[in-house]
Amino acid sequence: MKPYLESIWDRRILTNGGVFHGELEKELSRYLGAPTAMLFNNGTIGLMAALRMFNLPPGSEVITTPLTFAATAHAISWNGLIPVFADICPNDLTLDPAAVELAITEKTSAILGVHVYGSVCNLDALEEISNRHHLRLIYDAAHTFGTTVSGRPIGTFGDASVFSFHATKLFHTFEGGMITTNRVEDRETISYLRNFGIKNEEEVVGIGLNGKMNELQAVIGLLTLPLVEAERKSRLALRKKYESFLEDLPGIRLLAAQPGVCNSEQYFPIQIDSKTFGRTRDDIYDGLKKRDIFSRKYFHPICTDFEPYRDFPIHSARPQPFVQEVKSTVLCLPFHSGVDDGDVDEMQDEFLRGF
Repeated sequence: MKPYLESIWDRRILTNGGVFHGELEKELSRYLGAPTAMLFNNGTIGLMAALRMFNLPPGSEVITTPLTFAATAHAISWNGLIPVFADICPNDLTLDPAAVELAITEKTSAILGVHVYGSVCNLDALEEISNRHHLRLIYDAAHTFGTTVSGRPIGTFGDASVFSFHATKLFHTFEGGMITTNRVEDRETISYLRNFGIKNEEEVVGIGLNGKMNELQAVIGLLTLPLVEAERKSRLALRKKYESFLEDLPGIRLLAAQPGVCNSEQYFPIQIDSKTFGRTRDDIYDGLKKRDIFSRKYFHPICTDFEPYRDFPIHSARPQPFVQEVKSTVLCLPFHSGVDDGDVDEMQDEFLRGF
Protein backbone atom coordinates (compact mmCIF):
# COMPACT_ATOMS: atom_id res chain seq x y z
CA MET A 1 0.00 0.00 0.00
CA LYS A 2 2.77 2.43 0.92
CA PRO A 3 4.39 2.49 -2.58
CA TYR A 4 1.01 3.28 -4.12
CA LEU A 5 0.43 6.15 -1.71
CA GLU A 6 3.89 7.54 -2.34
CA SER A 7 3.24 7.40 -6.08
CA ILE A 8 -0.03 9.31 -5.65
CA TRP A 9 1.66 12.00 -3.57
CA ASP A 10 4.51 12.26 -6.06
CA ARG A 11 2.14 12.70 -9.01
CA ARG A 12 -0.15 15.01 -7.03
CA ILE A 13 -3.18 13.65 -8.85
CA LEU A 14 -5.76 12.43 -6.35
CA THR A 15 -8.78 12.11 -8.65
CA ASN A 16 -10.08 13.09 -12.12
CA GLY A 17 -8.81 10.02 -13.95
CA GLY A 18 -5.42 9.35 -12.41
CA VAL A 19 -2.98 6.62 -13.37
CA PHE A 20 -4.34 4.01 -10.95
CA HIS A 21 -7.90 4.76 -11.98
CA GLY A 22 -6.93 4.00 -15.57
CA GLU A 23 -5.10 0.81 -14.57
CA LEU A 24 -8.03 -0.51 -12.56
CA GLU A 25 -10.50 0.27 -15.32
CA LYS A 26 -8.42 -1.71 -17.82
CA GLU A 27 -7.99 -4.63 -15.42
CA LEU A 28 -11.72 -4.79 -14.67
CA SER A 29 -12.67 -4.53 -18.34
CA ARG A 30 -10.49 -7.60 -18.93
CA TYR A 31 -11.71 -9.45 -15.84
CA LEU A 32 -15.39 -8.77 -16.52
CA GLY A 33 -15.07 -9.36 -20.26
CA ALA A 34 -16.87 -6.13 -21.18
CA PRO A 35 -15.76 -3.83 -24.05
CA THR A 36 -16.93 -0.83 -22.03
CA ALA A 37 -16.25 -0.85 -18.29
CA MET A 38 -16.39 2.54 -16.58
CA LEU A 39 -15.62 3.13 -12.91
CA PHE A 40 -17.83 5.13 -10.54
CA ASN A 41 -17.43 6.31 -6.98
CA ASN A 42 -20.27 4.01 -5.88
CA GLY A 43 -22.82 1.65 -7.36
CA THR A 44 -25.84 3.88 -6.69
CA ILE A 45 -24.39 6.73 -8.75
CA GLY A 46 -23.62 4.12 -11.40
CA LEU A 47 -27.27 3.03 -11.44
CA MET A 48 -28.43 6.62 -11.70
CA ALA A 49 -26.08 7.25 -14.63
CA ALA A 50 -27.04 4.00 -16.39
CA LEU A 51 -30.70 4.98 -16.32
CA ARG A 52 -29.86 8.51 -17.46
CA MET A 53 -27.74 7.40 -20.41
CA PHE A 54 -30.74 6.09 -22.34
CA ASN A 55 -32.75 9.34 -22.17
CA LEU A 56 -35.85 7.61 -20.86
CA PRO A 57 -38.95 9.84 -21.06
CA PRO A 58 -39.50 11.85 -17.84
CA GLY A 59 -42.22 10.29 -15.73
CA SER A 60 -42.04 6.97 -17.57
CA GLU A 61 -42.11 3.67 -15.70
CA VAL A 62 -39.23 1.30 -14.97
CA ILE A 63 -40.13 -2.22 -13.86
CA THR A 64 -37.99 -3.74 -11.12
CA THR A 65 -38.13 -6.12 -8.17
CA PRO A 66 -39.08 -5.19 -4.59
CA LEU A 67 -36.58 -7.80 -3.30
CA THR A 68 -33.54 -5.56 -3.58
CA PHE A 69 -31.62 -2.88 -1.75
CA ALA A 70 -33.42 0.48 -1.65
CA ALA A 71 -30.79 2.02 -3.95
CA THR A 72 -32.28 0.17 -6.94
CA ALA A 73 -35.64 1.90 -6.57
CA HIS A 74 -34.07 5.18 -5.46
CA ALA A 75 -31.97 5.39 -8.63
CA ILE A 76 -35.17 5.17 -10.66
CA SER A 77 -36.92 7.84 -8.60
CA TRP A 78 -33.91 10.20 -8.61
CA ASN A 79 -34.09 10.20 -12.41
CA GLY A 80 -37.68 11.46 -12.38
CA LEU A 81 -38.92 8.01 -13.36
CA ILE A 82 -41.52 5.82 -11.64
CA PRO A 83 -40.50 2.47 -10.15
CA VAL A 84 -43.02 -0.29 -10.85
CA PHE A 85 -42.60 -3.44 -8.79
CA ALA A 86 -43.06 -6.95 -10.16
CA ASP A 87 -43.01 -10.24 -8.28
CA ILE A 88 -40.15 -12.73 -8.07
CA CYS A 89 -39.68 -16.33 -9.21
CA PRO A 90 -40.00 -18.88 -6.38
CA ASN A 91 -37.08 -20.98 -7.66
CA ASP A 92 -34.34 -18.32 -7.76
CA LEU A 93 -35.94 -15.18 -6.21
CA THR A 94 -35.16 -13.01 -9.27
CA LEU A 95 -37.58 -10.86 -11.26
CA ASP A 96 -40.45 -12.98 -12.63
CA PRO A 97 -40.89 -12.46 -16.42
CA ALA A 98 -44.60 -13.33 -16.17
CA ALA A 99 -45.07 -10.58 -13.58
CA VAL A 100 -43.06 -8.16 -15.74
CA GLU A 101 -45.48 -8.77 -18.62
CA LEU A 102 -48.42 -7.91 -16.37
CA ALA A 103 -46.71 -4.71 -15.19
CA ILE A 104 -46.08 -3.24 -18.67
CA THR A 105 -48.17 -0.22 -19.70
CA GLU A 106 -47.90 2.41 -22.42
CA LYS A 107 -45.75 4.39 -19.96
CA THR A 108 -43.13 1.66 -19.49
CA SER A 109 -39.69 2.60 -20.83
CA ALA A 110 -37.31 0.08 -19.22
CA ILE A 111 -36.80 -3.05 -17.14
CA LEU A 112 -34.26 -2.99 -14.32
CA GLY A 113 -33.54 -6.59 -13.36
CA VAL A 114 -31.55 -7.54 -10.27
CA HIS A 115 -29.30 -10.59 -10.07
CA VAL A 116 -30.05 -11.23 -6.42
CA TYR A 117 -27.80 -13.17 -3.97
CA GLY A 118 -25.76 -14.31 -6.98
CA SER A 119 -28.77 -15.87 -8.73
CA VAL A 120 -29.04 -14.69 -12.32
CA CYS A 121 -32.26 -13.33 -13.81
CA ASN A 122 -34.03 -15.21 -16.61
CA LEU A 123 -31.91 -13.46 -19.24
CA ASP A 124 -33.57 -14.93 -22.31
CA ALA A 125 -37.11 -14.21 -21.15
CA LEU A 126 -36.37 -10.62 -20.11
CA GLU A 127 -34.53 -9.94 -23.36
CA GLU A 128 -37.46 -11.30 -25.38
CA ILE A 129 -39.92 -9.12 -23.45
CA SER A 130 -37.78 -5.99 -23.74
CA ASN A 131 -37.27 -6.50 -27.47
CA ARG A 132 -40.96 -7.18 -28.13
CA HIS A 133 -42.07 -4.09 -26.21
CA HIS A 134 -39.13 -1.90 -27.32
CA LEU A 135 -37.88 -1.39 -23.76
CA ARG A 136 -34.40 -0.77 -22.42
CA LEU A 137 -33.01 -3.63 -20.34
CA ILE A 138 -30.62 -2.74 -17.52
CA TYR A 139 -29.25 -5.07 -14.86
CA ASP A 140 -28.27 -4.35 -11.27
CA ALA A 141 -25.34 -6.76 -11.07
CA ALA A 142 -24.17 -5.79 -7.58
CA HIS A 143 -24.24 -9.44 -6.44
CA THR A 144 -22.66 -11.05 -9.50
CA PHE A 145 -19.08 -9.86 -9.83
CA GLY A 146 -17.24 -12.34 -12.05
CA THR A 147 -20.34 -14.42 -12.83
CA THR A 148 -20.57 -16.06 -16.23
CA VAL A 149 -23.52 -17.73 -17.96
CA SER A 150 -22.51 -20.53 -20.32
CA GLY A 151 -19.12 -18.84 -20.44
CA ARG A 152 -20.49 -15.38 -21.25
CA PRO A 153 -19.69 -12.61 -18.73
CA ILE A 154 -22.74 -11.35 -16.86
CA GLY A 155 -21.91 -7.70 -17.57
CA THR A 156 -22.44 -8.18 -21.31
CA PHE A 157 -26.17 -8.92 -21.12
CA GLY A 158 -28.85 -6.30 -21.70
CA ASP A 159 -28.18 -2.66 -22.59
CA ALA A 160 -26.05 -2.05 -19.50
CA SER A 161 -25.08 -3.64 -16.19
CA VAL A 162 -24.10 -1.92 -12.96
CA PHE A 163 -21.76 -3.39 -10.36
CA SER A 164 -21.23 -2.33 -6.75
CA PHE A 165 -17.76 -2.29 -5.21
CA HIS A 166 -18.95 -1.53 -1.70
CA ALA A 167 -16.87 -2.93 1.16
CA THR A 168 -19.38 -5.76 1.68
CA LYS A 169 -18.87 -7.13 -1.84
CA LEU A 170 -16.65 -9.97 -3.06
CA PHE A 171 -14.54 -7.42 -4.92
CA HIS A 172 -14.48 -3.94 -3.43
CA THR A 173 -12.79 -0.55 -3.47
CA PHE A 174 -14.18 0.43 -0.02
CA GLU A 175 -16.83 2.32 -2.00
CA GLY A 176 -17.18 2.13 -5.75
CA GLY A 177 -19.08 0.89 -8.76
CA MET A 178 -18.97 0.29 -12.49
CA ILE A 179 -21.13 0.41 -15.60
CA THR A 180 -20.46 -2.20 -18.28
CA THR A 181 -21.89 -2.46 -21.79
CA ASN A 182 -21.16 -4.33 -25.00
CA ARG A 183 -20.70 -1.12 -27.02
CA VAL A 184 -17.39 0.73 -27.15
CA GLU A 185 -19.23 3.86 -28.31
CA ASP A 186 -20.94 4.12 -24.89
CA ARG A 187 -17.66 5.20 -23.27
CA GLU A 188 -18.01 8.86 -24.24
CA THR A 189 -21.60 9.10 -23.01
CA ILE A 190 -20.76 7.46 -19.68
CA SER A 191 -17.67 9.64 -19.30
CA TYR A 192 -19.78 12.79 -19.62
CA LEU A 193 -22.37 11.45 -17.18
CA ARG A 194 -19.82 10.77 -14.44
CA ASN A 195 -17.95 14.07 -14.83
CA PHE A 196 -20.53 16.88 -14.94
CA GLY A 197 -20.92 16.64 -18.73
CA ILE A 198 -17.47 18.19 -19.16
CA LYS A 199 -15.90 17.70 -22.59
CA ASN A 200 -12.82 19.87 -22.08
CA GLU A 201 -11.69 22.92 -20.10
CA GLU A 202 -14.19 25.20 -21.82
CA GLU A 203 -17.11 22.96 -22.82
CA VAL A 204 -19.91 21.31 -20.87
CA VAL A 205 -21.96 19.33 -23.39
CA GLY A 206 -24.55 17.67 -21.16
CA ILE A 207 -25.96 17.28 -17.68
CA GLY A 208 -23.76 15.02 -15.60
CA LEU A 209 -22.94 14.41 -11.98
CA ASN A 210 -19.84 13.74 -9.91
CA GLY A 211 -19.43 10.00 -10.26
CA LYS A 212 -15.64 9.83 -10.47
CA MET A 213 -13.61 7.30 -8.51
CA ASN A 214 -10.56 8.73 -6.74
CA GLU A 215 -7.05 7.29 -6.78
CA LEU A 216 -7.20 5.88 -3.25
CA GLN A 217 -10.28 3.83 -4.12
CA ALA A 218 -8.59 2.66 -7.31
CA VAL A 219 -5.52 1.50 -5.37
CA ILE A 220 -7.71 -0.56 -3.05
CA GLY A 221 -9.23 -2.15 -6.14
CA LEU A 222 -5.83 -2.97 -7.64
CA LEU A 223 -4.77 -4.59 -4.36
CA THR A 224 -8.04 -6.49 -3.94
CA LEU A 225 -8.54 -7.86 -7.46
CA PRO A 226 -5.70 -10.44 -7.25
CA LEU A 227 -7.31 -11.82 -4.07
CA VAL A 228 -10.74 -12.45 -5.55
CA GLU A 229 -10.25 -15.99 -6.83
CA ALA A 230 -8.78 -17.21 -3.54
CA GLU A 231 -11.70 -15.63 -1.68
CA ARG A 232 -14.20 -17.28 -4.05
CA LYS A 233 -12.57 -20.67 -3.43
CA SER A 234 -12.77 -20.13 0.33
CA ARG A 235 -16.45 -19.28 0.05
CA LEU A 236 -17.13 -22.28 -2.16
CA ALA A 237 -15.58 -24.51 0.52
CA LEU A 238 -17.69 -22.75 3.16
CA ARG A 239 -20.79 -23.30 1.02
CA LYS A 240 -20.13 -27.04 1.08
CA LYS A 241 -19.75 -27.00 4.87
CA TYR A 242 -23.07 -25.21 5.26
CA GLU A 243 -24.80 -27.53 2.83
CA SER A 244 -23.51 -30.59 4.69
CA PHE A 245 -25.73 -29.87 7.71
CA LEU A 246 -28.48 -27.76 6.17
CA GLU A 247 -29.59 -29.54 3.01
CA ASP A 248 -31.38 -32.40 4.80
CA LEU A 249 -33.03 -30.31 7.51
CA PRO A 250 -36.83 -30.24 7.11
CA GLY A 251 -38.08 -26.74 6.42
CA ILE A 252 -34.70 -25.39 5.26
CA ARG A 253 -34.47 -24.53 1.55
CA LEU A 254 -31.25 -23.70 -0.25
CA LEU A 255 -31.19 -21.88 -3.57
CA ALA A 256 -30.42 -24.43 -6.27
CA ALA A 257 -27.44 -23.98 -8.56
CA GLN A 258 -28.46 -22.54 -11.91
CA PRO A 259 -27.40 -24.56 -14.99
CA GLY A 260 -24.48 -22.99 -16.80
CA VAL A 261 -23.98 -20.26 -14.19
CA CYS A 262 -20.60 -19.75 -12.52
CA ASN A 263 -21.77 -18.23 -9.25
CA SER A 264 -20.08 -15.16 -7.78
CA GLU A 265 -20.26 -16.66 -4.26
CA GLN A 266 -21.43 -13.30 -2.97
CA TYR A 267 -24.04 -14.54 -0.48
CA PHE A 268 -25.33 -17.73 1.10
CA PRO A 269 -29.11 -17.30 1.49
CA ILE A 270 -31.47 -19.87 2.94
CA GLN A 271 -35.24 -19.91 3.35
CA ILE A 272 -36.79 -21.14 6.60
CA ASP A 273 -40.32 -22.57 6.58
CA SER A 274 -41.28 -22.11 10.22
CA LYS A 275 -44.19 -24.58 10.08
CA THR A 276 -41.93 -27.41 8.95
CA PHE A 277 -38.72 -26.39 10.69
CA GLY A 278 -40.41 -25.51 13.98
CA ARG A 279 -38.65 -22.16 14.40
CA THR A 280 -38.88 -18.91 12.48
CA ARG A 281 -36.23 -17.07 10.53
CA ASP A 282 -36.11 -14.48 13.31
CA ASP A 283 -35.64 -17.23 15.92
CA ILE A 284 -32.49 -18.39 14.11
CA TYR A 285 -31.30 -14.82 13.56
CA ASP A 286 -31.64 -14.04 17.27
CA GLY A 287 -30.11 -17.36 18.33
CA LEU A 288 -27.03 -16.78 16.18
CA LYS A 289 -26.73 -13.21 17.42
CA LYS A 290 -26.57 -14.46 21.01
CA ARG A 291 -23.58 -16.52 19.91
CA ASP A 292 -21.96 -13.38 18.42
CA ILE A 293 -22.65 -14.66 14.91
CA PHE A 294 -24.29 -12.02 12.75
CA SER A 295 -26.49 -13.15 9.89
CA ARG A 296 -28.64 -10.80 7.78
CA LYS A 297 -32.39 -10.65 7.19
CA TYR A 298 -31.63 -9.67 3.63
CA PHE A 299 -33.87 -8.30 2.13
CA HIS A 300 -36.29 -7.50 4.89
CA PRO A 301 -38.10 -5.19 4.78
CA ILE A 302 -38.55 -5.15 1.00
CA CYS A 303 -38.77 -1.90 -1.00
CA THR A 304 -42.57 -1.69 -0.88
CA ASP A 305 -42.41 -1.75 2.93
CA PHE A 306 -40.41 1.49 2.95
CA GLU A 307 -42.19 4.83 3.29
CA PRO A 308 -41.42 6.17 -0.24
CA TYR A 309 -42.91 3.07 -1.92
CA ARG A 310 -45.45 1.87 0.63
CA ASP A 311 -48.45 2.58 -1.60
CA PHE A 312 -46.91 0.96 -4.68
CA PRO A 313 -48.53 -2.34 -5.73
CA ILE A 314 -46.58 -5.49 -6.59
CA HIS A 315 -47.65 -6.94 -9.91
CA SER A 316 -47.82 -10.72 -9.78
CA ALA A 317 -48.95 -13.71 -11.81
CA ARG A 318 -49.97 -15.32 -8.50
CA PRO A 319 -53.06 -14.57 -6.35
CA GLN A 320 -50.67 -13.14 -3.74
CA PRO A 321 -47.14 -11.91 -4.55
CA PHE A 322 -44.62 -14.58 -3.62
CA VAL A 323 -42.20 -11.88 -2.44
CA GLN A 324 -44.57 -11.10 0.44
CA GLU A 325 -44.17 -14.68 1.64
CA VAL A 326 -40.45 -15.00 1.13
CA LYS A 327 -39.37 -11.74 2.78
CA SER A 328 -39.91 -13.18 6.24
CA THR A 329 -38.15 -16.46 5.50
CA VAL A 330 -34.80 -15.48 3.91
CA LEU A 331 -31.64 -15.41 5.99
CA CYS A 332 -28.11 -14.81 4.69
CA LEU A 333 -25.48 -16.62 6.74
CA PRO A 334 -21.98 -15.15 7.25
CA PHE A 335 -20.15 -15.87 4.00
CA HIS A 336 -16.50 -14.98 3.81
CA SER A 337 -13.06 -16.45 4.40
CA GLY A 338 -13.06 -15.23 8.01
CA VAL A 339 -15.68 -17.82 9.00
CA ASP A 340 -13.77 -20.69 10.65
CA ASP A 341 -14.75 -24.24 11.55
CA GLY A 342 -15.61 -23.17 15.09
CA ASP A 343 -18.11 -20.66 13.71
CA VAL A 344 -19.63 -23.32 11.47
CA ASP A 345 -19.95 -25.68 14.44
CA GLU A 346 -21.74 -22.95 16.42
CA MET A 347 -24.16 -22.38 13.56
CA GLN A 348 -24.78 -26.07 13.13
CA ASP A 349 -25.50 -26.38 16.84
CA GLU A 350 -28.02 -23.53 16.64
CA PHE A 351 -29.85 -25.01 13.65
CA LEU A 352 -29.93 -28.52 15.15
CA ARG A 353 -31.16 -27.34 18.54
CA GLY A 354 -34.43 -29.13 19.18
CA PHE A 355 -33.81 -31.96 16.70
